[in-house]
Amino acid sequence: MVESIETTLRIWASTLHDVKSRIRRLFPQERVANSAGLFLEGLLRDEHRKTGWMRAEAAGDPGPWRQQAILGRAKWDADALRDIVRKYALETLADSEAVLAIEETAFIKQGKTSCGVARQVNGSTGKMANCQIGVFGAYVCRSGHAFIDRALYLPKAWTDDSARLARAHVPAGILFATKSRLALEMIGRALAADVPFLWVAADRVFGGADIETTLRRWCKGYVLGVGAGHHFACRNALFPAGGTAEEIARNVNPSVWRSVPSGDVGKGSETWAYCPFNNRDVAEYDKTRSGLWTPALLIKRDANHVFRYFSTWAPAGTVVDTLVAVQQCCGIAEEGLDSAKSELGLDHNETRSWHGWHRHVSLVMLAFAMMATVRHKAGHEPAGAIGRVIARGRR
Repeated sequence: MVESIETTLRIWASTLHDVKSRIRRLFPQERVANSAGLFLEGLLRDEHRKTGWMRAEAAGDPGPWRQQAILGRAKWDADALRDIVRKYALETLADSEAVLAIEETAFIKQGKTSCGVARQVNGSTGKMANCQIGVFGAYVCRSGHAFIDRALYLPKAWTDDSARLARAHVPAGILFATKSRLALEMIGRALAADVPFLWVAADRVFGGADIETTLRRWCKGYVLGVGAGHHFACRNALFPAGGTAEEIARNVNPSVWRSVPSGDVGKGSETWAYCPFNNRDVAEYDKTRSGLWTPALLIKRDANHVFRYFSTWAPAGTVVDTLVAVQQCCGIAEEGLDSAKSELGLDHNETRSWHGWHRHVSLVMLAFAMMATVRHKAGHEPAGAIGRVIARGRR
């Protein structure tokens, strides 16, 4: 049942009070904690731009200095806030069948001093841009979704330049890490924190043999985007020698293709083909476990007959609708990042340092998790129709 407006407002007030009390311990001084609470309120306001001046005006400050101090001069641990966000989100969203969707997003920047900025591919447009790249872990389930982890990608032009790292206050010991490695580190942190989830979904930028082998060892199912040249060493009766994704797709029996409802309301169906290989015993990867799992190639074909390929690993007997629903969680994560930018100022960070980026992004993640909690308590349908996607996948 959807609650009344009056009840929803009470939920907002109590939830905001709860969230502020949770983050209080991060700040050594009361005035800094108060400023952090006001910063959070500023993110939740209706203003289109969440600049320091606008947040300061909303907070009644004469200028943006207190707001800027939260991101720069004050001493507090952004990773501790990330952990608070994760714990807080799971109190509402925890689901043993959840999907951990890894997604990246670009932060367009001018100049060369913002930490991690470089001329690199903007994943949203596929074009080169002067930008930072953030990698995010979205926890997606039937009750909604929230971002529980994040990482700033540092290109080699940064990690090979110690002076540049020092100017951006990058902590000592930070080395170059591929986006696939950043994704694995996020998944590892989720496992270490006992986050309940069954699946990992990611686009091709995060794919690779290392992440597939590791997820099999961790006994997690996955749907990972791969390129046309990705080689499948697994075999079945139709493909006794394996082959590349493109080769296998070219020889798929036309009867295998089927329509599956799109994850987006009003966008009809999508055409998919599922090519399972011979089952494997998970004991090959972890001798403490047993049970058959199925490696497979999942193929999506659009209206222009452009193919996208996904390497999958799932408990034997998993139906194709489930795997499609898992893959569609990447779209839900992408929509969530777009929403965090347009509504919460995710890309309105005005700092240039490592700490500034992680603090700003973590505060936005907290605001996003708070919105998911309020939506759930007020009885509203989760954003992006996630409940429908996951429910269909369970059939």
